[in-house]
Amino acid sequence: MAVITLDHNPAHLGLLDLRANIPFACPDGEELCLQLVKPQWSSGGNGFPLVLFIQGSGWQKPNQFWEIPQLCLLAMRGYVIASVTHRSCHTAPAPAFLQDVKTALRFLKANAQEFDIDKNRVCAWGTSSGGNTSLLMGLTADDPAFETGDHAGESTAVQAVVDCFGPTDLTGIFDTLPEELRWHEHNLLFSLGGKDPRACRERLALVNPAAYVRPDRRLPPFLLLHGDADTMVPYEQSESFYHLLTRNGCQADLVRVKNAPHEDTFWSRELLEIIFAFIEKNVQRES
Repeated sequence: MAVITLDHNPAHLGLLDLRANIPFACPDGEELCLQLVKPQWSSGGNGFPLVLFIQGSGWQKPNQFWEIPQLCLLAMRGYVIASVTHRSCHTAPAPAFLQDVKTALRFLKANAQEFDIDKNRVCAWGTSSGGNTSLLMGLTADDPAFETGDHAGESTAVQAVVDCFGPTDLTGIFDTLPEELRWHEHNLLFSLGGKDPRACRERLALVNPAAYVRPDRRLPPFLLLHGDADTMVPYEQSESFYHLLTRNGCQADLVRVKNAPHEDTFWSRELLEIIFAFIEKNVQRES
């Protein structure tokens, strides 16, 4: 091999830092931690845009590490990535999952200087149940119904939302289930609603994205992506929600992935580039 000479890299450009298991809340005595990937180089005092990522889990405990390899591709472009968790619906019914994710965002904003984050440039991105959560993050900014006392004073507003195959009409799905499945102990929507038939629909309605879209509301831009061969969350959920958003004057884009199931072959570098371009367009600008 020939002798090669390189200059050193005093700014650490192009390098990333992984900070694992950062505690951000302890609701009901259960410690919740997030995983953070950030550039090693400095933003120069401006702060990097933040992507709050919520992995799908059927509203149970997410595997926070599943998409970190792909998320690192975005971090390399100058983003802080926080993969967050929440309590399981089996131990804490709705809206606990949303309260926990909002707490994570307030924690990150409260510590924006330490993590080199621009708290005014945030995208919520989720998959499946995490997609449902990301939609709610965009639709319920600073709603007192979902705020806790942790890091009070920090806003839970986000500037962009990416939803990959998330359910958008929970009550619609629930009501179309056969009666024998609707109240079954293994039905995740029943668990999410609290396993009490009298309160279940009320809880589901509280975290139902379709209920929050109205023409008088100013909302962030949305990017919806869904496989048309998805047998877990029907593609029509995203298509109907896209039309609901646009009818009400909201900025929204829909990507239909042909023959794609839930997760698995849904993903490609081409699809990731579409997501990255949307995020760069909507949160890379200086605020």
